[in-house]
Amino acid sequence: MGLGMIEAARFTPPTFAEGLKNWSSGDGVAGDHRYDLSSDASLVTGDSDFGVCLELRKSIEVQKLRSFTQTPILKETYLRIRCRVKVVSGHFPGVRIAGWAGAASGAHIAQVTQIGPSVVPTDYSQLLNVSAIIGPGLRDGVDMVWGTDPDYGHFGLDLTGQNGGIIRIESLQIEDVSALFMLHSTNILDIRDYGAIGDGETPNYDAFTAADDAAAGRRLLVPEGQFYIEKGLTLRSKLLFRGTVKLPVSAPFVLQNNFDFTTYIDAFDEEELAFKKAFQALLNSGDHDALDLGGRTIGVNAPIDLQEAVSTRQGYAVRRVIRNGELYARRNTAWEKDIVISRGTYSPSDPKKLRNLNNSANIQAGSLVEGNGVGREIYVTSVDINTSEATLSEALYDAEGTQDFTFTRFKYMLDFSGFDQLQKFMLQNVNLKCNSIANGIMLARAGDTFHIADCVITKPRYRGLTSTGWGCQGMLIDRCHFITAESLLAAQDRVSIALNANANDIKLRDNRASRFRHFAILSGSNNIISGNHFYQGDERSNGIRLAGIAPTQTNTTSTITGNYVDNCFIEWTNEHDAKPDYTTGFGFSALTISDNIFLCSNVAPSFSFLVLKPYGQRHGLSDLSVNGNNFRAINGSIDRIEAVDTSLSDLDRERFFQIQFHGNNFNNITTQSANPLRLTHHQNSAATLWTIDTAQRLPFQAQCLDADTLIAKSPILTPSGARRHALPYIELQYGSDKDQAAIVWPEAVKGKLGLQLRCDR
Repeated sequence: MGLGMIEAARFTPPTFAEGLKNWSSGDGVAGDHRYDLSSDASLVTGDSDFGVCLELRKSIEVQKLRSFTQTPILKETYLRIRCRVKVVSGHFPGVRIAGWAGAASGAHIAQVTQIGPSVVPTDYSQLLNVSAIIGPGLRDGVDMVWGTDPDYGHFGLDLTGQNGGIIRIESLQIEDVSALFMLHSTNILDIRDYGAIGDGETPNYDAFTAADDAAAGRRLLVPEGQFYIEKGLTLRSKLLFRGTVKLPVSAPFVLQNNFDFTTYIDAFDEEELAFKKAFQALLNSGDHDALDLGGRTIGVNAPIDLQEAVSTRQGYAVRRVIRNGELYARRNTAWEKDIVISRGTYSPSDPKKLRNLNNSANIQAGSLVEGNGVGREIYVTSVDINTSEATLSEALYDAEGTQDFTFTRFKYMLDFSGFDQLQKFMLQNVNLKCNSIANGIMLARAGDTFHIADCVITKPRYRGLTSTGWGCQGMLIDRCHFITAESLLAAQDRVSIALNANANDIKLRDNRASRFRHFAILSGSNNIISGNHFYQGDERSNGIRLAGIAPTQTNTTSTITGNYVDNCFIEWTNEHDAKPDYTTGFGFSALTISDNIFLCSNVAPSFSFLVLKPYGQRHGLSDLSVNGNNFRAINGSIDRIEAVDTSLSDLDRERFFQIQFHGNNFNNITTQSANPLRLTHHQNSAATLWTIDTAQRLPFQAQCLDADTLIAKSPILTPSGARRHALPYIELQYGSDKDQAAIVWPEAVKGKLGLQLRCDR
């Protein structure tokens, strides 16, 4: 606008020499009394100080002097109104600059300040300077703040105090002093110029909006003070903060062209609040798909409820990313877990419900459920207080009837559980420092393709990442590091779990987890677990080891490939089955374990790298491939690499189908399992029945159910040395444990056979 280039004549009213008809004893509006018709006013032409001036006798309580001329009030413009006065005789009145604010419609805008500071002469003939500055913003030195509503003003003086004094007044001057309030750069616009007031209480939405509309590419300055914005606001302009803003919790503050975390810290002057408001803006704007934390560390005092940022929505399905920063849990009681014990009833006929809970009002969604017959990592997805029911993430394997259940609600640094649905959300290059007091991430109740990449979850107290429902469908966790808070504890004494998932299609790739109780409890199917290193050892001799990965569905249809399984094992269960006995279906099936490194040290000989634990009876095993792995024990040896945990039930070894155990390498493994099992049998004394002992080398000490090949590796001879070419037949499931085969000949013979036996049909 070129403030300094506007000539003063544009603002200054007519001089007194141009006639007193231009001056009013009222507000200066049309119809007010004129001073050329008043006996209280006269024009003096030869004053020694002022030349031509107005002589005015004070005769009423507030003697007004206003110009009939409309002085324009322009945006971002500050005007100084000044004149000189002197008292000729009589009482000394107070003198102040005053005005009348008008809208373009002619309406009076009464709410703005229309009087300046008052001064009082102390001596006759004293030349007294009277001035005031009027402008749109509450700035130091501005006497009359008019905001942006007035379009013009009638300006002049007020005389106050005792009547009877005679005062001479020099013609008023009105000049543009906007330059006094401009910053060094003319590319910055002060929001106070549009009426913003930084007292923390005055609503400023309209002022910010007006300034943004007028900015035309300039940055908006938010000066010292706290500026309350009463509702959600989106700004196109970039901002410079010297003060702060305050908004209601539910009100987004969207900076379309200044969307960076540093600016939000400047805006709110507190990192945790800045993060919440920046995240809120991310989900309430289509202008940005990512919040870059700029490498900042954010102190977090309590769990962050991410759904609170978009409280009007229960779901969000557009891709959004938080990246490049660190959240640090500060020590306080907000991270303490909540524990509720409630008596309830469970029926396998409604496998994901607990009913008749006597304390349902205190049970929180997202609580871990524990009790007799309850598997690992089962959570409350919702609570219905009216019916005293809780819905669970998974079924309970042996909890039919009524008992006391324990519900534990852990506290998470990033808690998405308020969302009914969240899709395509990503955390990238984010470090969550849980500091042994907080937990990491709780997912939404449902959703798909939640993605965590290149993140570090450091020292979670109980859980690194928790899924309480189906918010983990298609979840991807890539190149992340889970660091324990329990490295000094014996493996069996640890309680923290790196992650769990209930839904299908999980991808765990190239991650590292150290010394948790478990790395991953996976309830769904169709999972790909590749390239991870999970270590769960301790410094104890003959130490107990726990599961690193635990698939909890029989038909898991998953691959575990190229991992480093370090001092832990794969434990395959059906603990999330309400009716764990096998009736129909696949049973334990469809798992591929290939090209992994398995290592154990300082363990008991009974340790195994692959453990099947059936929670019910009559389960078989099918479509299991264990191929191309390296199994190694150091500081001792182990009996075998695979086992069945029969503490609850055993496998039906007559129901093994399509089992592959081949191409594996064994170091310090006493019994090296294979299927098919290739054997060479030497029969040194002639017999009609040759017993082939598998030496328990079939996987899981299984029965001998089939044979692939049978070939003579030497001449088959009678006791007298005559060669025989008759074919034998094979009897399977031979011996008391049914793990042998018998080769039956038409007559007694001896020799050497090569054959392949199988544990499957």
